[in-house]
This record gives sequence, structure tokens and C-alpha cells, in this order.
Amino acid sequence: MVARNKHAGRERRENATGAAPLSSAGRGVTTVTARHALRPLERRLGVEPCLRPGASALSPLMLAYYSAAMSLLPEKASELKQLIHQQLVKMDVHGRIREVLAETIREELAPEHQQLSTEDLIKALRQRGIIDDVMKELKFDGNEKERTSAPKPSTNFVDREPPVLKKTNIDPTRRYLYLQVLGGKAFLEHLQEPEPLPGQICSTFTLFLHFRNQRFRSKPVACACDPDFHDGFLLEVHKDSLGDGSKMVDATTMLSICDPVHMVLIKTDTFGETTLVASYFLEWRSVLAAENGITNVAVELLGVGTESKVSAGVLNIRLEMYPQLDKTLSPEVIHTQLALERQKTAEKERLFLVYAKQWWREYLQIRPTHNTRLVKIFAQDENGVNHPVCSYIRPLRAGRLLDTPRQAARFVSVLGYERAPVIGGGGSKQEQWCTLLAFLCRNKGDCEDHANLLCSLLLGFGLEAFVCVGTKGKGLPHTWVMTLGTDGTVTFWESLTGHRYIHRPIKPDDPPLAEQPKPLYPYRTIGCIFNHQKFFGNCQPSDAVEVCVFDLHDESKWKPMSGEAIKSVCPPGSTSSVPSFPPLCDSTIDAAVASNEIELQLRLLVSEHRKDLGLSTVWDDHLSYLLSPALAAYELERATSISAGNEEFQDAVRRAVPDGHTFKGFPIHFVYRNARRAFATCLRSPFCEEIICCRGDQVRLAVRVRVFAYPESACAVWIMFACKYRSVL
Repeated sequence: MVARNKHAGRERRENATGAAPLSSAGRGVTTVTARHALRPLERRLGVEPCLRPGASALSPLMLAYYSAAMSLLPEKASELKQLIHQQLVKMDVHGRIREVLAETIREELAPEHQQLSTEDLIKALRQRGIIDDVMKELKFDGNEKERTSAPKPSTNFVDREPPVLKKTNIDPTRRYLYLQVLGGKAFLEHLQEPEPLPGQICSTFTLFLHFRNQRFRSKPVACACDPDFHDGFLLEVHKDSLGDGSKMVDATTMLSICDPVHMVLIKTDTFGETTLVASYFLEWRSVLAAENGITNVAVELLGVGTESKVSAGVLNIRLEMYPQLDKTLSPEVIHTQLALERQKTAEKERLFLVYAKQWWREYLQIRPTHNTRLVKIFAQDENGVNHPVCSYIRPLRAGRLLDTPRQAARFVSVLGYERAPVIGGGGSKQEQWCTLLAFLCRNKGDCEDHANLLCSLLLGFGLEAFVCVGTKGKGLPHTWVMTLGTDGTVTFWESLTGHRYIHRPIKPDDPPLAEQPKPLYPYRTIGCIFNHQKFFGNCQPSDAVEVCVFDLHDESKWKPMSGEAIKSVCPPGSTSSVPSFPPLCDSTIDAAVASNEIELQLRLLVSEHRKDLGLSTVWDDHLSYLLSPALAAYELERATSISAGNEEFQDAVRRAVPDGHTFKGFPIHFVYRNARRAFATCLRSPFCEEIICCRGDQVRLAVRVRVFAYPESACAVWIMFACKYRSVL
């Protein structure tokens, strides 16, 4: 140690490692090198110093990595050391450590000339962010890690921490609402639901969302009293509009966006059957008053139909704005805005109700028997709320998912048919017209749901379409669709089957011997027709469809409602209490894979059934393949009303069946993909049962399945059983 006075100046002398010793003014000079400072850490880690002449000291972080590398295989350890050294040289970590050492010694060296500890140096490096910078740069590929590290033993412990939801990249010039579902509570109907075993098929919940022409769905979760929902949805609040595309929407502008987030909860059982659990309209604008742009809400879901007043469960939801708002609104402003909107909507609906009552009184005065006609002005949705029937219709474009009106009719017909469930007997029908999102998510509905969707699609294709309300055979209430051609042609569309009928009215005043058209349609009476802009009540002397004349301009035959009154409560003229229509989604079903799966399952079921009867089963793969053209022709005829390819199919079958043999075939159509359920239905047909249980000499069986996928994952499933055998009788 060399003593200096305070005027002696600082001595600068290079040591062997290149570190510059520093002097303390007015005191004896204490020379501390990086090598000296690191010796305690080297001894603690059990690592030999790896300094070379002219190189700076290793950082503690690098020594720690070297220590970790010692546990690897020898050839991998040297490779890892080389990678770490190259990265540290690239970042100039050595030079930065020299600066920290010098600054730390200058500021924190004690008067007793004590040496700095390793902990002091690591603390200084951490405070200045050097260790964090190195950690960010030293990244290893997950696959490389798997190749270089020993396999990690499995554990029986389960991570109970809630999963962290990943956030996608967003456009910083657009405004988004990030909606997170953080679990469910109090789904008491599933209180006794057993915990599903690993690999066991169980009933599931799926949550569907629609917001401003955007649709989302959650991952299915097992049905339970507290279902484990953990999903995030990024909803775009503001889309580009003319002259406003580059402007970031603020809180005040978003306050005027009254579109709710429509949430639909669907339950899917172990057989693939879906049930509508709840339909909820989430008011999201409370997040505009949150100081940090985040708010948590507990949403109580109510049941549907007869259970619309009963709680189905609670969802915990977090709402967050991206980017964060520069200025938030006060809760009083938001509350006032929502109250004004509700008041305005309620006033419009009240005025329409007053008008509808007056219209109905005038309609009854025309003829007393009008009181028995099915004139439907209001209908209840799944939540038990009344809406004008015209608000259930809107022109709907399918984009490139559907090409023709007849294809649209085929798509609607393959959606499942199910009457609204009723608790109790008596044969009564529950009043329930589903919103379009609930209908599409459940993938099945009543005849009113089908007719509303088909009418909306036909309007989207530019046709003049109406929903007809009346009765069919045995006087049962029914709805179907009608289109009026520019040449006066009246066409009925049955939304449940896709069939089309040309209406030619019978003229009761004609002479008895005059030839009258014979109706082919199943409809008996008609009470009213409507679409999104018009409503007409049938005021002709008879409401029988066969004698009805569809001259809508003749008010002596059809009593119209005011177009302005309808426009006041139905979009686009007004904000309706019925939500906007969601866009159609493409199918997620792989038709070829689904066809193969169903066909293999049917083969097993047929073989087991014949085994129980004491019969052997031999499959003819070539004959099975020859059935494909027939199934394609059947679907083509359903979708276009054009029959084609039957001659080729018959010729191929004649060539495949030898002389003296008999061929039998049975085609059948389903709108679901449950093979066991389809097989049970087929056995109830005597023709199909005769083929499956065929007896004879040289019996060969064949089965072919063809799945045709449509939007919304709807599908038409065609199955054809066939056999060929030599008759011995």
C-alpha cells in the first residue's frame, strides 16, 4: 500500500488483467482488481477462474452459467460455454462490469479499506440492470433444451394456479375490448355432476359471443357446478368507416355505440346433442369509467323459455380497453346515457304497441271470424321478451359460403328441428322464437327459427320473401316462406325440408267441370305474412291456402301495417331490442374424415348385429365404393332439384352383380353424425333391416357414407346399405 497526500493526483497503472486501480483522495491507495473481487464467488461456486491474459474478469452471472453447464454432458458443456462466452462478448458485458466495479469501489469502499464482498458486486450489477440484460439476451430454443438436458421426471402434483391468458398482437391505431371469462359459479343443475375421469367423455359447456359482426367461441369445458372457464376474446370496438379510418375512437364516441356483447351458453351432452342453457346481452360500456381501463363484473345467466326467470349460473368476466383510454368518463354520464337509450327504446315500443292494438281492432271489424286466424304480431324470444315479428327478419348475406337461394334452402333444412321443450304434458307448444345466434349455436330449432333464417337469406339474395304463419295438416300451427316473382309467380319454400311448391290458387267461382290445379303443398290455412319491412293480415273470405290470392296491393285481400310504424321498431330504421344478425361461419367439419369415421362405426355395428343373429359378415369394398355416385346424386337433387348421374350408377351396379345374383340397396338421410343413433333408426325400417339381416348364398354386404358439410358446421349425412346374394329359393 502506498501513501499519497490529497494533492498527489491519481495514479493510473494497468495491472495484469487490464483493470485500472483507483485511489481514494487523501488516503492510502487500495488496489482492487476484478480478479480479486471475484475470487470469493469462484470459491463458492467451485469453478476455476477462466481468465486469459488481456481479458477482463468473468461476471458472476457467467460463472453461474458455467456452474450449470458442469452438470451437462462433457461435449454439451463445452458447447454451452462457448455460446455463453460469444454472447457476453457481443454484449460487451466485460466492459460494463469494469465500469460497475470502479463505480462501486469509489462509492462504497469503507474507511477500513475492507474488500467488497461478492454479494455487494452482484447487488450492484443487478441494480444497474446488467444481469437483466444478459438474461434477456441468453435465450435457448425449447427443442435445443430438450436435446441437451436430462429428461424431466413426471410428477403427481397438479398446478393449481389459474392459467395466464395469452394476448394477441393488436393494431395500436384501433380500439379493442378484451373480454376475459375467468370461471363460472353456481351452476346448481350440475351440483351432483361427478368429476370426469381422464379420457372419459363428459358433457361440456361452450360459450359463444357476437359483437359488431364478430363471432367467437370458447374452448369446451366439463359441465360442473363451478365450470372452469378461462378464455379471452379480443373484440374490435371501432371499425374503419368513410373518412374515419385513421382516427382513434375516444371514450365519448364509444359511449354512443349501443351494441351489446351477445353471449350464448350451449351444453353438449355425451351423445353430441346440444341444449341452449342461457342467452345474455352484456352491457360493456361500464369499462369506460374504469380508472385503469379494467373492470370486473359478475354476470348472472338466466335460463331460457319456461326457465327464463330462474338463474342458470354466474360468469366472472373482466373487461379491459386496449389501448388504455387517455380520459375516462364518470359513472354518472354512462348511467345517464344507458337510461336515455332504454327510455327511447321503450317509448318506441310503446307507441308501436298502441298502433298494433288499433290495427288489430280494425282487422277484427272486417269479419268476426278473423279472431280465429293465426295473425302473429309479437313473438317471445328465448328470454321470454316480446318483440315485433318483423324484427326477427333482416336481409342476410352469406358471402361465399352459399351460392344460390336453393342452396340456402338446403342449408337451412339440414339444421336440426326441435320444438321448444315444455315442462309437463298436455301437448301444448312453448312459445319461443330464438335469436339467430342462439339458433345457429344450438344448430337446431323450431319451424319459426328455420323460416326466419331462410327468409333472411332469400332477402339477401335479392328475392321478395315473406314468412307465412298458418297451419298445416291436422290444423297444427306452422310457418314457412313465400317468394313473389316479378311475373306474379308465388313459390312456397318449406324451410324444414328445402322443398319448393308453386302456388296456383283454386277459383271457386269457376264451373264445376272446369279443371282446377291440385295443391301439392301440405299447408291448409294462412293468417298473415311479413318480412323486415312489411306486415299483411289475410282478410280474404277464406283463409284456406288453396283459394288464397297473393295480390298484396289489394287491401281488400291483405290488410297492411304502416311501413313507418314497422320501421320505427325494426332495423335499419331504428335500433331494435333484437340484436343485430351475426355473420355465418364456415364449417369446421372435415367431410372426408367424418364420412370414414361413420362408415367404420356402421360396419362394426352391422357385424355385431349379424353375429348376434348367428350370421357371418363379408364386406364387398368395391360395391361399397360404387354407391358413392348415388349418394352424391341424392344430395345434388336436394340442393338443386336436378337429378343427374342415375344412369351411370345403375350401369355400374349391373356390372358388379353377377348373373343369378340379387342386389338390394337402401339410402337414408340424417342431419346428425351419431352412427349408433343412425343405425338404430335404420333398423326400424323393414327394407333396411332386410338388407342388414340378409340370408342367402354368397352374401356380400356394402355400406357407404357421404357427409356434405354446410356453413355453421351443419351437415347432410347420406347412408346407403346394400347387399348382393345368390337366391337359393
